[in-house]
Amino acid sequence: MQSFNTHSGIAATLDRANVDTDQIIPKQFLKRIERTGFGQFLFYDWRFHDDGVTPNPEFELNQPHVEGASILVARQNFGSGSSREHAVWALDDYGFRAVIAPSFADIFYNNCFKNGVLPIVLSESEVDEIFRRAEANAPYRLMVDLEEQTIRDDQGLEFRFEIDPSRRHNLMHGLDDIAQTLQHEDKISAYEAARTG
Repeated sequence: MQSFNTHSGIAATLDRANVDTDQIIPKQFLKRIERTGFGQFLFYDWRFHDDGVTPNPEFELNQPHVEGASILVARQNFGSGSSREHAVWALDDYGFRAVIAPSFADIFYNNCFKNGVLPIVLSESEVDEIFRRAEANAPYRLMVDLEEQTIRDDQGLEFRFEIDPSRRHNLMHGLDDIAQTLQHEDKISAYEAARTG
């Protein structure tokens, strides 16, 4: 899993609440067994017209000023719906390193940490201010510092966010569940050897 310490990137705003996992990655694309390749289908029903090929010019992520965006800013209850981990895989594969919203669905929030994407909870008024600045300053860049737990822009904005210390540590060191377990490989091997010996 890719570690996350500091990140600077273009912010794309998605002015929608209750974005569910089926909107993030529709069910017909869940047949892949790898974690990669899902980015091309991110927000598929919104990004493309009915032919599935022609980009919808009205969709937020299709705007030229957010090309290459790596920070997504959305409204409350982002990632609701099913527990599919593919939703985070699609965001990551598309290039998003962080998602900012006033609230997240619990399972989606947990899945972010397991896959190297930083979910940041800010107040609704703080998210409103980011939306306002993004609209006035396109393209709009944000700097996220996980160690300091801050979000900044180059015009004086600075917001602090809270995060569980163990999740922060694991994300900063690129530790998913398997990597955490493998930190104790010597003890696991010793236990197995004693058990079979």
